[in-house]
Amino acid sequence: MGFFKARYVRDYMAARKIKSVFVWAAEIAAVVIAAVVITVGFGKTTVMQEGSMDPTLAAGDVVLINRAAYKIGEPKRGDIIAYRVSEEENASTHIKRIIGLPGETISIQDGQILIDGETYQEKKNFPAIQNPGLAETEITLDKDEYFVLGDNRNNSEDSRFAGVGNIRRENIIGKLWFVASPWDKFGLLRI
Repeated sequence: MGFFKARYVRDYMAARKIKSVFVWAAEIAAVVIAAVVITVGFGKTTVMQEGSMDPTLAAGDVVLINRAAYKIGEPKRGDIIAYRVSEEENASTHIKRIIGLPGETISIQDGQILIDGETYQEKKNFPAIQNPGLAETEITLDKDEYFVLGDNRNNSEDSRFAGVGNIRRENIIGKLWFVASPWDKFGLLRI
């Protein structure tokens, strides 16, 4: 009887070890899959190349782009986005704040942004705009266009200028959501 009991205990312990190894392997696989999904969807990084988003972002800041945000939702006014000015895959990446949404009419008069004729009250206190550029006259956005401005309103090349113009939906890479560097700014992007 002792022989059968010892063998049973040995077999039971071996089965528990095998089960433990399988559970451990499944947990590792789940973590790896989750990391890949997060990296592909939320982990694209880019570096601010210029000071057009001061004081929100400075040149050299490393930020993460949520590329999945606009696959499940629409860009909103105030979002800080990464985009390309052309459809070419190797076109440079730019970062600006969405001001005008599809179908709206945008203009800049006396340093203030007007959306459909109404003064736009921003959440942050940005300086009056000295150069309205193309927005000196009304700009009506098409159904897939966005009007963007840099937070450094008087030192930003953005939708006010012909070289940038309105941003087409298909050229938006994603929404900025996290500052990875420098360490004193590390964390969720405060819009």
